[in-house]
Amino acid sequence: MSILSKNRFTITSALPYANGPLHIGHLAGAYIPADIFVRFLRLNKKEVVFVCGSDEHGAAITIKAKKEGVTPREIIDKYNKQIKESFEEFGIDFDIYHRTSEQVHHELSQEFFLNLYEKGEFIEKFSEQYYDEEFHQFLADRYIVGTCPHCHNEGAYGDQCEKCGTSLNPTDLINPKSTLSGKTPILKETKHWYLPLDKYQPWLEKWLIEGKRHELKSNVFGQCQSWLKSGLQPRSMTRDLDWGVDVPLEEAKGKKLYVWLDAPIGYISATKQWALDNGKDWETYWKKQANPADESTLIHFIGKDNIVFHCIIFPAILHAHGEYILPENVPANEFLNLEGDKLSTSRNHAVWLHDYLAEFPGKQDELRYVLSSILPETSDSEFTWKDFQSRVNNELVAILGNFVNRVMVLSHKYFAGKVSIGSALTEQDHSVLAELANFPKDIEQSIGQYRFREALSHFMNAARLGNKYLADEEPWKVYKDDQERVKTVLYVATQIVANLAVLAQPFLPRTANKLFAMLNLAEQDWNQAGATTIVAEGHDLGEAVLLFEKITDEQVASQLQKLANAKAQNAANSAQAEPAKGNISYDDFMKMDIRIGTILEAEKVAKTKKLLKLKIDTGIDQRTVVSGIAEYFAAEDIIGKQVSILVNLEPREIKGITSQGMILMAEDADGRLDFVNPTTAIKPGSSVR
Repeated sequence: MSILSKNRFTITSALPYANGPLHIGHLAGAYIPADIFVRFLRLNKKEVVFVCGSDEHGAAITIKAKKEGVTPREIIDKYNKQIKESFEEFGIDFDIYHRTSEQVHHELSQEFFLNLYEKGEFIEKFSEQYYDEEFHQFLADRYIVGTCPHCHNEGAYGDQCEKCGTSLNPTDLINPKSTLSGKTPILKETKHWYLPLDKYQPWLEKWLIEGKRHELKSNVFGQCQSWLKSGLQPRSMTRDLDWGVDVPLEEAKGKKLYVWLDAPIGYISATKQWALDNGKDWETYWKKQANPADESTLIHFIGKDNIVFHCIIFPAILHAHGEYILPENVPANEFLNLEGDKLSTSRNHAVWLHDYLAEFPGKQDELRYVLSSILPETSDSEFTWKDFQSRVNNELVAILGNFVNRVMVLSHKYFAGKVSIGSALTEQDHSVLAELANFPKDIEQSIGQYRFREALSHFMNAARLGNKYLADEEPWKVYKDDQERVKTVLYVATQIVANLAVLAQPFLPRTANKLFAMLNLAEQDWNQAGATTIVAEGHDLGEAVLLFEKITDEQVASQLQKLANAKAQNAANSAQAEPAKGNISYDDFMKMDIRIGTILEAEKVAKTKKLLKLKIDTGIDQRTVVSGIAEYFAAEDIIGKQVSILVNLEPREIKGITSQGMILMAEDADGRLDFVNPTTAIKPGSSVR
């Protein structure tokens, strides 16, 4: 069923944390795909509300505030303003960009909690949670770091390891440390309210796995299926924090709602505020209607790291509440890398949107085009400045811009900008116009299936069609002998330009505006796409202007130098080794049995990107170890390599494989791993002392 069979849409785009600026990974992950989709719906006269806002209650904000010695409010006021202005200047067309610190959001989040509480949906239980004795506070998940029990990343957070993507509880971490004091926290009893996700698992399997198997993107479906296969567990919906939405219970004073309860409700509160501001009924966009045909179609655009929250946790909350619609789809994208490395805000290895807008003024569509053409729709992709230059110069300038410029310049040169049919259309003219009429249907189908890269390629193929038509007809050669034929050729070419103006609107809105201005036409809806008479006989064209400029080598070199400078600064900052950890007793050290082993076999763990399954000769036996090193080492390259292995670590199941030990790895400031091994061959089983 075509997406255009629906009439009302609620479109959300991931709420960015208000603790830093936007970068191109954010754009490619959620905001550009969402904006393309929304513009397309509006061109088709659909009723749409497009909402977003700053997530102001994440632990990352409070951590940053403590580090900078300011209040969370000061952090979010600064970055909310910058993010909002960046979105506006870039042209992301939200109906409202809201804030989760607003009163309407706090009230709605508390209403959700009380609804579930009064229905008895929560499990109330005491549990031991980590507590920082120096700072006298319980630690939220992101206030705790330690070693991931699955991939052994030493920088894993209390809720998730960002290297292997595994969801964690703080007590899962090996050697946990407080990010506040740097010391080992103690376990202290506290009471919290848990959402019994295991109770909703049968419903989720029916609604999500059975019901959306053929609708969700493969990367989204695979992650959801893996989570459900592992079995859901109750998850606390409250936290011991001093920043966030108050838990609306007398016995819960001082506690806040879990950010992943209140953050997605931010979509609803943003819609409610928009409705209040515009005299609309917000409930028609979020709540079930008496006639299901009148219900809105809810679609979340997010990045891969938020799939579970939008496909499992938030739908479970909506289902438990009972009055709200569920998401129709969650077309999440994977990650965008930069110049051969992961985007990193902490290392300043990023292309920041506000910097781009200042350094490339007026070139919003150039960045939209390049990012749209490399969207990480089902797997990670990469942005490089050389590729940016190539796509702008060789595609936007040489194909789209060149075609439009030739049509406009020749029309003014030969006929003072007046459109005229001239002689009768030839078979070739009819063939080109018939081919042109297919592009809107192709684009519509691709957008309806969330294949935006493919949709953009259809658009550019329409420009290629125009270039080929001019090259075949050569009006500059025909003009001397047959001016009437040239009028016809330029008439057909002008219809192609007009179609490009219509088709460009979802992808390149500023470019589309320039095209309509050059054509001296008002903006057209999607129903005009494919038409062969958009520009009428006798119409006067507007002034010809260049659509795009080439990106220079100097501009590319400048951007590459910025990244190199950031890398050098990181190296300088990390030149001094981290301070030593607290002392341990000699007896504690002697409990560790570290041996030299030899890798006999190695293979990738299915459906993972970072895990290798190793068979290691430890000298005392041959055992299996699962290690998160696939990002840095190919399986075939490490067979025969000697390694240091902790052989008396308690076995742990990872992805269905029992891992018996841990390989010791060295990690540099950039997160690069390398083996800790002897410089010469030594007998397996030799002790490391």
